[in-house]
Amino acid sequence: MPDEKIETLVIGGGQAGLVMSHRLKQRGLSHLVLERNRIAERWRSERWDGLKFQFPNWSVRLPEFPFPHSDPDGFSDTATIIKFIEAYADFVAPPIRCGVTVTRLSQREGGGFIADTTDGTIEAANVVVATGPYQRSAIPDLLRELPVFQVHASAYRNPEQLPPGAVLVAGAGASGAQIAEELLYAGRRVYLSVGRHRRLPRRYRSRDLIWWLAEMQLDQITPEERGPARLGPVISGAYGGRSIDFRDFAARGMILLGRLNAADGGVLDIAPGLDKSLGDGDMAFTTFLDTVDEYVKRRRLDLPEEPGARVTLPDPACVSTPLTRLDLAAEGISSIIWATGYGVDFGWIDIPVLDARGEAVHRNGISAVSGLYFLGLQWLSKMNSSFLSGVGDDAVVLADHILGRR
Repeated sequence: MPDEKIETLVIGGGQAGLVMSHRLKQRGLSHLVLERNRIAERWRSERWDGLKFQFPNWSVRLPEFPFPHSDPDGFSDTATIIKFIEAYADFVAPPIRCGVTVTRLSQREGGGFIADTTDGTIEAANVVVATGPYQRSAIPDLLRELPVFQVHASAYRNPEQLPPGAVLVAGAGASGAQIAEELLYAGRRVYLSVGRHRRLPRRYRSRDLIWWLAEMQLDQITPEERGPARLGPVISGAYGGRSIDFRDFAARGMILLGRLNAADGGVLDIAPGLDKSLGDGDMAFTTFLDTVDEYVKRRRLDLPEEPGARVTLPDPACVSTPLTRLDLAAEGISSIIWATGYGVDFGWIDIPVLDARGEAVHRNGISAVSGLYFLGLQWLSKMNSSFLSGVGDDAVVLADHILGRR
């Protein structure tokens, strides 16, 4: 016999779980939220000290709850975002229990679900999995046995955390680029491994990227419209917010490398193709500028032209004559930061709703198993599904679906 019976169980107490609770309360639907640690835990323990949110202040919001700020075009630090989510939790006043982990979720014979937790067993007619997209740090086995300091971007805190010496940052997505630049400003010698990426402008024609995504409704693109591409944009809110240009990084002393291919002891084999990766990133950048220019012309918007945005710096020596091997000891590299992304961890879901890669199978957050839902995942229903400003729309769909099941 279960220790407790409820109508809807929401698993996860970050922004997705809080928004889901808000939408359920608006419809008078009873529910319980479980959070394994604290509200907004990943914001607290898996972000580095100098992180700046990638979204300008004016764009940050949660349902019926605006973000307080004095600088609309500024970019907030992690502490400010945490305070905002805490304030939202006070506003929602969810029925939440923190410090409770769901260890297994299974189907109940006859319908519904059984959640085994560290605080007993719960029976629920509906379950919303709102644990977010950043559950498992993806670290390759390439240098696992090497006796140098290694840390995933989720556990990196600041340059002082690292031992003296040069640093290799593996991965040039948004996190890798911002961390590498922070280390460069701290006076470290930085090697940055750059693979496939999608570089986009921070601002163009006097408007922020996020403004353009909303204005042109690109943030409403569905997974079906997106196609197979999964690269996130390389953007940053650090240092006032500006476009990332890896050639500029190199001009300031950073050494760019291609993708890390193999390792023999402390010597890395570097894959060819750094110039192509940079070229593909440039193509994504200019294609976006073209899209904006065409939109401005079609809509006859009175916005200033910005020809300087298309200026490309010359290839630095590390690109024209790229390194093919990197001896960590010889280069004085004492630390490696793996900015190599994340994966989901749904191993505790003992229900056939996962694909061969362990990712949730659903349509707009609704799984094929009646009563089981997902919320807060990237591209759940559209591009902005995992944005603070977009998760509320998906939660409406799920709450209405739960209401219809009554």
